[in-house]
Amino acid sequence: MKIDGRHYRSLWWNATADVLEIIDQRWLPHELRIQPVATLQDFADAIREMRVRGAPLIGATAAYGMARAMADDPSDQALDAAHRFLSDTRPTAVNLRWALDRCRDALRPLPPDRRAAAALELAHAIAEEDVEINRRIGEHGLKLIRDIAARKPAGEPVRILTHCNAGWIATVDWGTATSPIYQAHDAGIALHVWVDETRPRNQGALTAWELGSHGVPHAYVVDNAGGHLMQHGLVDMVIVGTDRTTRRGDVCNKIGTYLKALAARDNGVPFYVALPSPTIDWTVADGVAEIPIEERAAAEVTHVQGRAADGRVASVQVTPRGTGAANPAFDVTPARLVTALITERGICPATPEGLAGLFPELARAAE
Repeated sequence: MKIDGRHYRSLWWNATADVLEIIDQRWLPHELRIQPVATLQDFADAIREMRVRGAPLIGATAAYGMARAMADDPSDQALDAAHRFLSDTRPTAVNLRWALDRCRDALRPLPPDRRAAAALELAHAIAEEDVEINRRIGEHGLKLIRDIAARKPAGEPVRILTHCNAGWIATVDWGTATSPIYQAHDAGIALHVWVDETRPRNQGALTAWELGSHGVPHAYVVDNAGGHLMQHGLVDMVIVGTDRTTRRGDVCNKIGTYLKALAARDNGVPFYVALPSPTIDWTVADGVAEIPIEERAAAEVTHVQGRAADGRVASVQVTPRGTGAANPAFDVTPARLVTALITERGICPATPEGLAGLFPELARAAE
């Protein structure tokens, strides 16, 4: 997607310098900073510290991390060690494990002298696959937006509520939940997007920054406004992303997603989840009981980052001194609250049968 008229992806390989380059998302939306990621430790830090974030982007970054590890040492021991090291960075997003397992399984049969080149080629492939998956999610989601637009009075926008950032900056390009929005906007459909702030890290600001850069009408709202907007008929649909989805359709996403789903159900608002297939965890059925929820640093709750009056990006404490904080990063929305899943292969119910119908080969492989 574009920033100030120039096309960017959230990561790209700099062949001249032999490093991965990323947009350091800790500084968005206030500053655009490009950072090289050169060592295996750099890759782990980038994922753990949320310089890169979003399940698809984490997976792609980890694949490049495996390529770096194989360039440094292509032995079996180094392959396993890199897999373990990167796996430990974040526990919830399943794309991380999916990408690392895919790299390890593809590289293990190869002789060591072929692993570095093969690993880099595979990382490039995973990144390109992510772009195409998200583009296709957008095509299918666009149909839902068109259907709503066709039922509305002429000129009245389709009003969409989002939560967190499931945009292009959370993937390699296009985004998941935002891909239908971008494609609808580009098709000339009138839209208005309600952007949840998504405390504690205010990742909705990334969505607002993206949408503003693309010219999509939007407004930034506090997390607790969603139910009110739905009660007053100001939301036509909710679209969110997902970091892990169980085989029966439970969805694990940024903390606060569950509350939006409850409000949507109470007000008859369709609640859609944009779902790239690598985020399906076929080994898990009950999301509430089985998905590990990452507990992040209390400072993310007690402090907020923003731009000060003098233009500096600064962190400010918002809690009383000495007050502790809990910071679960995700929650699970049960499948019964999900209207449908929007995948790269089409739209399906949030049920075991729905997912298996679109991805029969993956469902069989998990049996």
